[in-house]
Amino acid sequence: MMQTIPIETFLENMNAYDLIIDARSPQEYGESHIPHATNLYALSDDEHAQVGTIYKQISPFEARLKGASFVCLNAARHIQELYPAFTPGSKIAIYCARGGMRSSSLGTILSSIGYPIDRVIGGYKSYRAFVTEYLENLPQINFITLTGNTGCGKSDLLQDLTNVIDLEKMANHYGSVFGDVNGAQPSQKEFQNRLAHAVLALDLERSAFVEAESRRIGKITLSGSLYKHMEQGFRIEITAPIEQRVERIMRMYDSMDENFFRERMERISPYISRDDKEATIAAFENGDLPKVSEILLTQYYDKVYKVTVQPSMTICNDDHAKTIETLKGIQDEQQR
Repeated sequence: MMQTIPIETFLENMNAYDLIIDARSPQEYGESHIPHATNLYALSDDEHAQVGTIYKQISPFEARLKGASFVCLNAARHIQELYPAFTPGSKIAIYCARGGMRSSSLGTILSSIGYPIDRVIGGYKSYRAFVTEYLENLPQINFITLTGNTGCGKSDLLQDLTNVIDLEKMANHYGSVFGDVNGAQPSQKEFQNRLAHAVLALDLERSAFVEAESRRIGKITLSGSLYKHMEQGFRIEITAPIEQRVERIMRMYDSMDENFFRERMERISPYISRDDKEATIAAFENGDLPKVSEILLTQYYDKVYKVTVQPSMTICNDDHAKTIETLKGIQDEQQR
């Protein structure tokens, strides 16, 4: 049996599904998708383009005819992937771009062999409308906003705290000119999807931790509503001894190839002296990562990324476990 459900019902029960099927093409799925959805496409990228061309240049009927033949072939392959991993008792949802032919066609085939299917009305378009509206009109979030210089361990702290929004992890970017050292960022839509679900997962009765960021993290832009809540949060400046900061920042430079490093050093040329730039490059060539890290921390990061808003308090993060306990205590105290 297949039934249609509105996006609100889908979101309310999202965690109860054993499988969420994204029936769009791989390219559409790769750009952005609902978290935890699996791409079992009704039409491949090439097939989707072919059907669209036939629809425009010949006729809607012949486009549907061609599309149906593709869907049947693709469904045959997908069925082999579904069973025995998913039995007729599995709870399955399916969506396509607008809740139209692709999810209907694939959903009909799956339901006809015994899978109960919930097809999302409006498809991914209705989901994106929800995400956009939600992020621009967020509920009240009482943030504890961690500020401080690069290398003081803010990201490490977020990993060991609860009720957290980790923006840099979701954006796959450290928020600096060297920030995309781990590879490409997600699309803006994909980031927004991740962020919306991260906020939905928060316990809004408790304070939530977040690291202070600018409105942009690499190519990603934060919503005005989220940024306002972050700026209004209880600000805690995290500091750390230079030796520990160097050790942390070395992790980033350890995986950096020479071309990437040199290109980014050129970018920061206006913000660092010629002598410091040359010394940094020489240290990198010699494999002296501690020296690279120390120069960049003291002569670039600390000067360019200054803390401009006065924090409510300062914590020296020279003992990670102790800092975690202190932050948990502050979180508990704010809940009372």
